[in-house]
Amino acid sequence: MTTAREIKTPDVTCLGADDSILDAAKKLTALGVGALPICGSDERLKGMLTDRDIVVKVLGAGKDPSTCTAGELAQGEAVTIGADDDAEDVMRTMAAHKVRRLPVIDGHTLVGVIAQADVARSLADPQVGELLEVLSS
Repeated sequence: MTTAREIKTPDVTCLGADDSILDAAKKLTALGVGALPICGSDERLKGMLTDRDIVVKVLGAGKDPSTCTAGELAQGEAVTIGADDDAEDVMRTMAAHKVRRLPVIDGHTLVGVIAQADVARSLADPQVGELLEVLSS
């Protein structure tokens, strides 16, 4: 059984909830990624910030990215997966919530993120095809 711990990208960088969207965009650019988790001062996951969030919820809404914070865009409880949950649970969770990136939690600690590409590299083609079909619809 393949677990989330085995699929995840291990080195995860968090945005602080108080980081400006401008700083968050710079961090996304520097790391070459399209999304990063938002963590509060308590080190707990508050949500995920995507490049699309920046465009739609900040720039498109006429907000100032230098004063708007990442925490302002964190919406409720983030969808996560347990580090020891199996790959089937990963796919079910991604499909049910239509998310392309899934933070991996061990207890209350963020230990990585599983992206759609991580799933594609780790699982059999038919399973990956089903997930991609659900996420694309």
